[in-house]
Amino acid sequence: MKLTIAALSVLALLAAPAEARKKYGPAPATEGGLLDDVNGYTIARDGTVKHFNGLLIGKDGKVKALLQPNDKRPEWLDFRLDGHGRTLLPGLIDAHGHVMELGFALTHLDLSATTSLADMQTKVANYAAGHTEPGWIQGFGWNQEKWNLGRFPTAADLDLAVKDRPVVLERVDGHALLANSAAMAAAGISASTKDPADGHIERDAKGKPTGVFVDGAMALINKAVPAPAPIERDDAFRKAQELLLSYGITATCDMGSTVDDWNVYRRAGDVNAIRIRIVSYGRGVETALSVAGNQPTPWLYDGHLRMVGVKLFADGALGSRGAWLKQPYSDKPDTRGIPFMDDTRLKNLMSRAAMDNLQVAVHAIGDAANDQVLSAIEELSDTYKGDRRWRIEHAQIVDPADLPRFAHDGIIASMQPTHETSDWKMAEERLGPARLKGAYAWATMEAEHVPLAFGSDYPVESPNPFPGLAAAVSRQDASGQPVGGWQPQERITMPQALAAFTSGAAYAAQAEDRIGSLEPGHLADFVLVDTDPLTTQDPQAVRHTQVLETWINGIRVWVKK
Repeated sequence: MKLTIAALSVLALLAAPAEARKKYGPAPATEGGLLDDVNGYTIARDGTVKHFNGLLIGKDGKVKALLQPNDKRPEWLDFRLDGHGRTLLPGLIDAHGHVMELGFALTHLDLSATTSLADMQTKVANYAAGHTEPGWIQGFGWNQEKWNLGRFPTAADLDLAVKDRPVVLERVDGHALLANSAAMAAAGISASTKDPADGHIERDAKGKPTGVFVDGAMALINKAVPAPAPIERDDAFRKAQELLLSYGITATCDMGSTVDDWNVYRRAGDVNAIRIRIVSYGRGVETALSVAGNQPTPWLYDGHLRMVGVKLFADGALGSRGAWLKQPYSDKPDTRGIPFMDDTRLKNLMSRAAMDNLQVAVHAIGDAANDQVLSAIEELSDTYKGDRRWRIEHAQIVDPADLPRFAHDGIIASMQPTHETSDWKMAEERLGPARLKGAYAWATMEAEHVPLAFGSDYPVESPNPFPGLAAAVSRQDASGQPVGGWQPQERITMPQALAAFTSGAAYAAQAEDRIGSLEPGHLADFVLVDTDPLTTQDPQAVRHTQVLETWINGIRVWVKK
């Protein structure tokens, strides 16, 4: 049978690919993905900057190479994206935040923008009118210093907004809460209720509680507040994660995770819904041992979750006068603040954590609290050798004589630049100018070769790291005050500030082997932004930087709409 010309043509076409394969062989293996034409930076812990304009990402989600303009680009790639000259930075790492507290701040009443007592009362009343369920009203973010109130608000003030339902409002620092009369009644609070050792109840001249509960006294009210359901916790986590990614935060230390918090993260991981990297520090030794056992957990969910240590508290906060000072408060001479533990108990808890190689992070804001923790570390370091990476969280008010002690024993100063720009006026009132030479002392820490790790303490401050970078180099707030910067001798350079938010924060979290810089072999966690912080001279322009894209593991996980 003869084949038609058309049939022969079809057979020829079918045979062509096989012939081509014989002639040319199989297609070469691809080398991953490439982001080209970027203004890329990676910053070492010492502030050394490396610049590149091409980022090659391997199939394993790790950085394969940093390319210079004259470097040859691979021909066979899984994808190639043109960065159009945009700035590419390592993923920002928040060394001190509170993931679930951020989520609940986003799902409850937000009072952080209130400017007066009347403003707060109006917002609470409106919220109550629009939310008939649940029965308890919970909120976060009030700050009597911003209101220029000259005192704490009271239950009577809050009753004018809502009287028939329990209302509990946390102060912006998380170290005090305001309750209305209905909430105090539900918790069984009366004039006979005693102050706990690690907190106090604000009282009037007759000893009657006024409605403000500071530090450990907050538990007296919180025990009556209904616990959130798992579905509420999961929703809060989703909202917190989305906000963090939108600010270019690719990893965060979660300071004070509870067992319930850990279970939220595990549930998200189980359904492949955890995108940010979380390094967890259990709230107290018992929590850490319950979750981690006798050693830090391995990295879970492809490197997205790990519990590495323990969070302890030496004192409270400056705004609620719970920070423990060596001398009395200038604006309230009858108190020096609240020491949460005596020396023996603090050292016992730190020792118990160190026995199981759990990293120890201790909250210390006042100069007396910092002295206490430094002394405990100095004593324990004789027993617990090796790479312990003791952390002091906040290190806000430090006796200048104690600053050199931070360099001993590898102590990490985990600090939050935006605390300085938010607190400087209040700090002067609380302590007086003469006692602030060791306050928020970033440049001195750098000069003393103290490992610096920066964060925000969200939701106390916004998790946005760019106002933190601006504060670190200017010591000025969003309105450019004070002119010239507050204690300007403590300003640091932008490379130093970026290092503290990236490689320094990774080192503090015992994760510098995988994140914090974009050197080959590290995970490809990075952000694309609309401002180059390393060449921009105006700190306010840095403050207003917008994140355009956030990438984790070489995968784009967030895009600005």
